[in-house]
Amino acid sequence: MHAIFVSAQGGPEVLEYVERPDPTPGDGEVVVDVAASGVNFIDIYYRSGAYPLDLPIAIGSEGAGTVAAVGAGVRDVAVGDTVAWANVLGSYAEKAVVPAARLVPVPDGVSAELAAATMLQGMTAHYLTHSTHEVKEGDRVLVHAGAGGMGQLLIQLAKLRGATVYTTVSTDEKEKLAREAGADEVLRYDDFAEALRGTIDVVYDGVGKATFDGSLDALRPRGLMALYGAASGPVPPLDPQTLNKKGSLFLTRPTLVHYIAERAELLRRASDLFGWISAGELRINISHRYPLADAQKAHEDLAGRRTTGKLLLIPASTAGDHTDR
Repeated sequence: MHAIFVSAQGGPEVLEYVERPDPTPGDGEVVVDVAASGVNFIDIYYRSGAYPLDLPIAIGSEGAGTVAAVGAGVRDVAVGDTVAWANVLGSYAEKAVVPAARLVPVPDGVSAELAAATMLQGMTAHYLTHSTHEVKEGDRVLVHAGAGGMGQLLIQLAKLRGATVYTTVSTDEKEKLAREAGADEVLRYDDFAEALRGTIDVVYDGVGKATFDGSLDALRPRGLMALYGAASGPVPPLDPQTLNKKGSLFLTRPTLVHYIAERAELLRRASDLFGWISAGELRINISHRYPLADAQKAHEDLAGRRTTGKLLLIPASTAGDHTDR
């Protein structure tokens, strides 16, 4: 089988499309024939060295496909099941080894590609809007990068809970996508802080360095800043007294792993998402599909903000004629 490995951390050029022996499952593990793997900023962090890894290693953090083999002790998953997962390294591959406890069943009516596009970003949007800050009817919510895959999901889930949603984008084309996702007002990055100063209940910020100070300024007293990523670079150290001066603000740096630590919570979040997709209440925008061998290009496009919506890698064995670049 083929997979994307890194032998040294660095730029997109370190992503190697290599051939490896087909894997076999260990105790409690499952081998999945991968239909699609999602491309996420966390993959860039692993590739670049922002998150250290023991090398060499296969990367990629989410995917979906069909169970090909099960290991000893696996009870709730069978060969032929369609399953999906998140936060499992080695997902950029034709075959992935996944702990059975990390898998979720994909229901009829949701394709493997949609499932792969939903898991990591979808569950992140779910915990941010349902747990980190439980969005309520009438809340004023700011979502940065509203045309991206995460941004579109956050806008939709906040609207499902009755919020007024403000978002930031960089172009007219991206503004159109953010409005189609349901944003009530779309702003540019250079003026959002002044326009919203002191009025926002919660900010969902995956941009990081470039928007952080403005995000704090946009919050009302006792508002919450959820910094869930750093696409523009890491935020410099912050004096906690700043949060006092700006209105007794709350600041959190959450991550998905702590919100799906219990299997029941993992299944609940995934079930909610697949249910909303099946009911037509949540739209997953798959904007680009790349052959697995083109992982470098996918990383370049994501980091360069040349895409909107979700990016998928499609193994050659399942690609057919629908990949694009």
